[in-house]
Amino acid sequence: MVKAKKGSVKFVIDCTAPVDDKVLDVASFEKYLQDRIKVDGKTSNLASSGVTIVRDRTKLTITAPSDIQFPKRQLKYLA
Repeated sequence: MVKAKKGSVKFVIDCTAPVDDKVLDVASFEKYLQDRIKVDGKTSNLASSGVTIVRDRTKLTITAPSDIQFPKRQLKYLA
């Protein structure tokens, strides 16, 4: 029997304009998202469910497994 490969959902938040205008600090925004993102209805549940937040210079990449409930609407609300 062949097991199906689990996919992942990837969201990218581009913060180039606010960082260039010195309105937003990407590190503090990353911390804010880690504190506020809900996974399965609970905050601070990122690591146990496999959700990762990776920060580049002016971009944040949020990767979540496709088998958990992680709505894009929540990221739009928090950003």
